[in-house]
Amino acid sequence: MTTSTNPSASAQTKSTKTPTASFVALLPLFLFLGLFIGAGVYFQSQGVDFAFYQLPSVVAILPAIIFALIISKQKLNQSIETFIAGIGHANIIAMCLIYLLAGAFAAVAKATGGVDATVALGLSLVPSNLLLPGFFVIAAFLATAMGTSMGTIAAVAPIALGVANEAQIELALMAGAVISGALFGDNLSIISDTTIAATRTQGCEMKDKFKENLIFAIPASLITLIAFAFAGQGQADVAAQEIDFVKVIPYLTILILAVSGLNVFVVLTIGILLAGITGLVTMDYGVIQFGQDIYTGFGNMQEIFILSMLVGGLAALMQQQGGLAFVSKQIEKLIAKFSKAKGDASTRASELGIAGIVALTNTCIANNTVSIVVTGDIAKELAQKHDVTPKRAASIMDIFSCIIQGLIPYGAQALLIASTFSISPLAVVTHAWYCMILALVAISIVIFRKRAS
Repeated sequence: MTTSTNPSASAQTKSTKTPTASFVALLPLFLFLGLFIGAGVYFQSQGVDFAFYQLPSVVAILPAIIFALIISKQKLNQSIETFIAGIGHANIIAMCLIYLLAGAFAAVAKATGGVDATVALGLSLVPSNLLLPGFFVIAAFLATAMGTSMGTIAAVAPIALGVANEAQIELALMAGAVISGALFGDNLSIISDTTIAATRTQGCEMKDKFKENLIFAIPASLITLIAFAFAGQGQADVAAQEIDFVKVIPYLTILILAVSGLNVFVVLTIGILLAGITGLVTMDYGVIQFGQDIYTGFGNMQEIFILSMLVGGLAALMQQQGGLAFVSKQIEKLIAKFSKAKGDASTRASELGIAGIVALTNTCIANNTVSIVVTGDIAKELAQKHDVTPKRAASIMDIFSCIIQGLIPYGAQALLIASTFSISPLAVVTHAWYCMILALVAISIVIFRKRAS
């Protein structure tokens, strides 16, 4: 059985090295997007909440995979082998394992009071006349530590709503501050699924991507803080809350260890153990509950886990059939039009091309992680051809996917905070100032930043 599969795998490897560019090979991806977006538009027209999440993405992609197998020029068994090889790619498997560990850490830390302790600590440090920038910072820190903008919004939004009502702050402004901070942290966090996807697809270290992101995030966040400070209206004395510094330690630990360059699997494992030990020591929290929370965290990552594998398989089929070669060829033509010169000009055009691909994909899919996974191979090929470093490619992909995610009113983040605040999602995204400012800052840096020789 082994000897029968080796020749086909060898042939597959040879064929994927020089695929013939083909638009037809992209049709399965368009089918996936058509089903996912079409269902979202339909349910939205019916007034259904979270319209774009009614048809699970892992179901919407199944017809696309079947279609890709049907139009493949390979024999069926070879096509299935290509699909399975895509699922089993080292990057996809590593990505999925990291998802599981990140989900487990988030679930255990929340169950042991880490989220509440972090929010309480943040509130104790916020001056009563700087509530908007204060909640931006709280959401930013929590999202960076937790690695999830959705979890951050779910934890911070109800508190922010109460404070906004007491201080008579415009609800859309407060919602904008929270979603801005949440997406700041989602973009920077080393345990965010977007960071995991970007670094794995581009082949760079998380700490390197983190440092590269700071070049964009620091100026954008400072401008955002100033903007929210000037927009702030009213003040409220936030009731003092009991702060348990011990429960914040797991978050601080994984941040420090990750930036120091320790292997992400080790970092997350230490984080899970620390969060569990914190619960065992400080509250009525048993070993059995600890194990159950780890499993709950695994379950929370089920959709992105399965979807990443299926997207990996679909991408392998499209690559083998020449779909990614077609996209890359078209982008090359576009880059050539805007940049006849070589060197820095070509690199800048390529970086803007990478930003455009992931932004357009995320506009369609409304899922920043999936958009990175889908466009990862194309971005990597562009980066290699035009001397874009892996860390910069990963950073740009993550940045522009998060920008779009914060600015689409049908995105999960906008829908969640809009439902909490009982306001329109459109009102939320029009006050997501960090995403707008980050877009301007990022484009400016890409265009004007000098490259090292």
